[in-house]
Amino acid sequence: MRMAKKRFALPLFVLVLLALFFNSGWMSWVYPISYKEEIRKQSESYHIDPFLIASIIRVETNFRPSKESRVGALGIMQLMPDTAKWAIKQGKLPDATPDRIKHEPETNILIGTWYLRNLSDQFGDNSLEVVAAYNAGPGNVKKWIESGQWDGTLENVRNIPIGETRHYIQRVVYYYNQYTKVYETF
Repeated sequence: MRMAKKRFALPLFVLVLLALFFNSGWMSWVYPISYKEEIRKQSESYHIDPFLIASIIRVETNFRPSKESRVGALGIMQLMPDTAKWAIKQGKLPDATPDRIKHEPETNILIGTWYLRNLSDQFGDNSLEVVAAYNAGPGNVKKWIESGQWDGTLENVRNIPIGETRHYIQRVVYYYNQYTKVYETF
Protein backbone atom coordinates (compact mmCIF):
# COMPACT_ATOMS: atom_id res chain seq x y z
CA MET A 1 0.00 0.00 0.00
CA ARG A 2 2.77 2.43 0.93
CA MET A 3 4.66 1.75 -2.31
CA ALA A 4 1.52 2.44 -4.35
CA LYS A 5 1.21 5.89 -2.72
CA LYS A 6 4.79 6.70 -3.64
CA ARG A 7 4.24 5.56 -7.23
CA PHE A 8 1.20 7.81 -7.43
CA ALA A 9 2.77 10.80 -5.69
CA LEU A 10 5.86 11.06 -7.87
CA PRO A 11 4.02 11.24 -11.21
CA LEU A 12 1.55 13.69 -9.69
CA PHE A 13 4.43 15.87 -8.47
CA VAL A 14 6.04 15.77 -11.93
CA LEU A 15 2.73 16.74 -13.56
CA VAL A 16 2.35 19.70 -11.21
CA LEU A 17 5.89 20.83 -11.99
CA LEU A 18 5.27 20.50 -15.73
CA ALA A 19 2.03 22.48 -15.42
CA LEU A 20 3.89 25.23 -13.61
CA PHE A 21 6.66 25.16 -16.17
CA PHE A 22 4.33 25.54 -19.14
CA ASN A 23 2.20 28.15 -17.44
CA SER A 24 3.60 31.47 -18.71
CA GLY A 25 3.19 33.13 -15.32
CA TRP A 26 5.51 30.89 -13.35
CA MET A 27 8.60 32.90 -14.28
CA SER A 28 7.16 35.92 -12.51
CA TRP A 29 7.99 34.05 -9.30
CA VAL A 30 11.64 34.03 -10.31
CA TYR A 31 11.60 37.61 -11.63
CA PRO A 32 9.10 39.51 -9.48
CA ILE A 33 8.61 43.25 -9.79
CA SER A 34 7.60 45.16 -6.67
CA TYR A 35 6.26 48.73 -6.59
CA LYS A 36 4.64 48.29 -10.01
CA GLU A 37 2.14 51.10 -9.49
CA GLU A 38 4.82 53.62 -8.48
CA ILE A 39 7.08 52.55 -11.35
CA ARG A 40 4.20 52.72 -13.84
CA LYS A 41 3.18 56.19 -12.65
CA GLN A 42 6.70 57.65 -12.92
CA SER A 43 7.34 55.80 -16.18
CA GLU A 44 4.33 57.51 -17.72
CA SER A 45 5.21 60.90 -16.22
CA TYR A 46 8.79 60.91 -17.48
CA HIS A 47 8.51 58.65 -20.55
CA ILE A 48 11.01 56.10 -19.29
CA ASP A 49 10.57 52.40 -20.03
CA PRO A 50 9.12 50.83 -16.85
CA PHE A 51 11.16 47.67 -17.42
CA LEU A 52 14.33 49.78 -17.39
CA ILE A 53 13.32 51.35 -14.07
CA ALA A 54 12.50 47.92 -12.63
CA SER A 55 15.79 46.48 -13.91
CA ILE A 56 17.80 49.24 -12.27
CA ILE A 57 15.94 48.76 -9.00
CA ARG A 58 16.50 45.01 -9.18
CA VAL A 59 20.24 45.47 -9.66
CA GLU A 60 20.54 48.24 -7.08
CA THR A 61 18.53 46.77 -4.17
CA ASN A 62 16.43 43.84 -5.37
CA PHE A 63 13.36 45.95 -4.45
CA ARG A 64 14.35 46.24 -0.79
CA PRO A 65 13.69 49.76 0.50
CA SER A 66 15.69 51.67 3.11
CA LYS A 67 19.04 50.53 1.78
CA GLU A 68 22.16 52.63 2.19
CA SER A 69 25.27 51.63 0.31
CA ARG A 70 28.80 51.77 1.68
CA VAL A 71 29.32 54.98 -0.33
CA GLY A 72 26.11 56.58 0.96
CA ALA A 73 23.63 55.92 -1.88
CA LEU A 74 20.10 55.89 -0.51
CA GLY A 75 16.89 53.97 -1.03
CA ILE A 76 15.48 51.58 -3.53
CA MET A 77 17.17 53.23 -6.55
CA GLN A 78 20.37 54.00 -4.61
CA LEU A 79 20.50 57.76 -5.16
CA MET A 80 23.51 59.67 -3.96
CA PRO A 81 22.32 62.44 -1.61
CA ASP A 82 23.92 65.23 -3.69
CA THR A 83 22.39 63.85 -6.89
CA ALA A 84 18.99 63.60 -5.20
CA LYS A 85 19.20 67.18 -3.91
CA TRP A 86 20.22 68.40 -7.36
CA ALA A 87 17.37 66.45 -9.02
CA ILE A 88 14.83 67.82 -6.54
CA LYS A 89 15.96 71.38 -7.29
CA GLN A 90 16.34 71.01 -11.06
CA GLY A 91 13.16 69.02 -11.49
CA LYS A 92 11.16 71.32 -9.23
CA LEU A 93 10.09 68.17 -7.42
CA PRO A 94 8.44 68.25 -4.02
CA ASP A 95 10.87 68.74 -1.17
CA ALA A 96 12.29 65.48 0.04
CA THR A 97 14.61 64.89 2.93
CA PRO A 98 17.39 62.31 2.82
CA ASP A 99 15.28 60.25 5.23
CA ARG A 100 12.31 60.26 2.82
CA ILE A 101 14.61 59.42 -0.08
CA LYS A 102 15.98 56.47 1.88
CA HIS A 103 12.78 55.11 3.42
CA GLU A 104 9.99 56.00 0.96
CA PRO A 105 10.14 53.99 -2.26
CA GLU A 106 7.61 56.31 -3.93
CA THR A 107 9.83 59.36 -3.35
CA ASN A 108 12.96 57.49 -4.39
CA ILE A 109 11.34 56.17 -7.59
CA LEU A 110 10.07 59.68 -8.42
CA ILE A 111 13.51 61.24 -8.08
CA GLY A 112 15.33 58.30 -9.68
CA THR A 113 13.02 58.31 -12.69
CA TRP A 114 13.33 62.08 -13.10
CA TYR A 115 17.09 61.58 -13.08
CA LEU A 116 16.82 58.82 -15.72
CA ARG A 117 14.79 61.23 -17.89
CA ASN A 118 17.50 63.86 -17.46
CA LEU A 119 20.18 61.34 -18.45
CA SER A 120 18.08 60.21 -21.43
CA ASP A 121 17.89 63.80 -22.61
CA GLN A 122 21.66 64.13 -22.28
CA PHE A 123 22.45 60.87 -24.08
CA GLY A 124 19.84 60.91 -26.83
CA ASP A 125 17.81 58.07 -25.34
CA ASN A 126 20.68 55.56 -25.72
CA SER A 127 19.61 53.35 -22.82
CA LEU A 128 23.07 51.77 -22.41
CA GLU A 129 24.71 55.16 -22.07
CA VAL A 130 21.94 56.19 -19.66
CA VAL A 131 22.53 53.09 -17.52
CA ALA A 132 26.29 53.70 -17.57
CA ALA A 133 25.76 57.33 -16.55
CA TYR A 134 23.38 56.29 -13.78
CA ASN A 135 26.18 54.17 -12.35
CA ALA A 136 29.36 56.08 -13.17
CA GLY A 137 28.08 59.62 -13.67
CA PRO A 138 27.35 61.47 -16.90
CA GLY A 139 30.76 63.18 -16.97
CA ASN A 140 32.59 59.86 -17.13
CA VAL A 141 30.33 58.49 -19.86
CA LYS A 142 30.67 61.66 -21.98
CA LYS A 143 34.46 61.41 -21.61
CA TRP A 144 34.46 57.75 -22.73
CA ILE A 145 32.24 58.49 -25.72
CA GLU A 146 34.09 61.65 -26.81
CA SER A 147 37.50 59.98 -26.55
CA GLY A 148 36.31 56.96 -28.52
CA GLN A 149 37.03 54.67 -25.59
CA TRP A 150 33.43 53.35 -25.67
CA ASP A 151 30.90 53.65 -28.47
CA GLY A 152 27.79 53.21 -26.33
CA THR A 153 27.06 49.65 -27.47
CA LEU A 154 26.71 46.43 -25.52
CA GLU A 155 29.14 44.72 -27.90
CA ASN A 156 31.90 47.07 -26.77
CA VAL A 157 30.99 47.41 -23.09
CA ARG A 158 34.31 45.73 -22.30
CA ASN A 159 36.00 49.01 -23.30
CA ILE A 160 34.52 50.85 -20.33
CA PRO A 161 37.45 51.45 -17.96
CA ILE A 162 35.44 50.93 -14.75
CA GLY A 163 34.77 47.25 -14.10
CA GLU A 164 31.84 47.98 -11.79
CA THR A 165 30.09 49.92 -14.56
CA ARG A 166 30.71 47.19 -17.15
CA HIS A 167 29.22 44.62 -14.80
CA TYR A 168 26.36 46.96 -13.84
CA ILE A 169 25.32 47.47 -17.47
CA GLN A 170 25.42 43.73 -18.14
CA ARG A 171 23.25 43.00 -15.09
CA VAL A 172 20.69 45.70 -15.95
CA VAL A 173 20.49 44.40 -19.54
CA TYR A 174 20.08 40.84 -18.25
CA TYR A 175 17.14 41.76 -16.00
CA TYR A 176 15.62 44.00 -18.64
CA ASN A 177 15.63 41.08 -21.09
CA GLN A 178 14.14 38.74 -18.49
CA TYR A 179 11.39 41.19 -17.52
CA THR A 180 10.40 41.85 -21.12
CA LYS A 181 10.17 38.10 -21.76
CA VAL A 182 8.21 37.31 -18.58
CA TYR A 183 5.78 40.21 -18.57
CA GLU A 184 3.72 41.04 -21.67
CA THR A 185 2.94 44.51 -20.36
CA PHE A 186 3.80 46.47 -17.32
